[in-house]
Amino acid sequence: MVGGGAASRPGTSPAAPAAPRAGAVPDAATARGPGAPAEIPSETTRRLRPVPAEPGDAGSRPDPALSWSAPAAPGDGRPRVSFARPEGYDGLARPRPLGGRLRPQALAAAVCLVLGVGLLTGAVTGSWLAGDSGDGGAGGAFAEAGDLWHSVPVDQLFPPTVNGQGAGPGGADRTWTRVAVAPDADCAAAFDRLLAKVLDPVGCRRLLRATYTDATRSHVTTVGMLFTKADAAAMTSLSKRFETEGLGGRDDLMPLPYAAKDTAAAGFGARQRATWTVSVLTDAPVVVYAVSGWADARTVDDPRPAGEAMESGATSAPAQAGLGHEAKGLADRVERALRKNVGPATEHPS
Repeated sequence: MVGGGAASRPGTSPAAPAAPRAGAVPDAATARGPGAPAEIPSETTRRLRPVPAEPGDAGSRPDPALSWSAPAAPGDGRPRVSFARPEGYDGLARPRPLGGRLRPQALAAAVCLVLGVGLLTGAVTGSWLAGDSGDGGAGGAFAEAGDLWHSVPVDQLFPPTVNGQGAGPGGADRTWTRVAVAPDADCAAAFDRLLAKVLDPVGCRRLLRATYTDATRSHVTTVGMLFTKADAAAMTSLSKRFETEGLGGRDDLMPLPYAAKDTAAAGFGARQRATWTVSVLTDAPVVVYAVSGWADARTVDDPRPAGEAMESGATSAPAQAGLGHEAKGLADRVERALRKNVGPATEHPS
């Protein structure tokens, strides 16, 4: 029969399937054969050829199963162990990695340090730009004190009434009333010759004096302020000399009183001096002194310095009368009044 090339001719067997080409991969249906169940696909990539081990590797390479991070073989029962990044805890007990962030306290301390350094630097720079050397205030106060003799009213330097709370013997209170004020003057004939020689190195700009009496009007005390021409170094040198040489305790270096006519101090002269004190200031160009005696003009043969007359158990006549407390107590309070007029830069208790 002519026509279908695909049909079998009578008497011939069916044609055998064509043999696969060399190197071709048989498909799944051909490999299974007729009647085999369909295979579920399990791979989508070609299988890798095993790499043969190199000679000698088995003895030199470490067994991967012995590594801490190697996965355990199935069914061997060994736990997996691995090292993670260490963990810490913050102030609220919350876990956090160590070294991740600065603690809030450390961060705050660093910020405070930076701010403190900035403020200090700014202050120093401002002081330098303003030309402030740091001790100009003390120098200004020292110079200001030297001008008080003509810039402050007499009632502020020598108040009409001075209250001496606890200034008397045994802590008794004292009150002094001003009876005379000397005109401001130079120092000519104002001191005995020897004391004038001791004070000469600091010079004399002006001398102010006033005389007071106690509440009983039985004692009189002259208080003086010598305004010098010296600088702070010269005043310090004179103060040290008084201290080291004991000049304040020598009766040949007593200041002179100011005796005013028609007052309780009219008879208060050189022979009536009973106690005295001299204070050389180092923060002002001023020497403050006081000298006390009796108002009845009695002479004194054995005058004693105020510090000695104030000692407990002292038996001298000036000590028994409390004249040491009169001189020291009044001088201290006049000195305080002087410092108050200068300002807080030099003010401190005596």
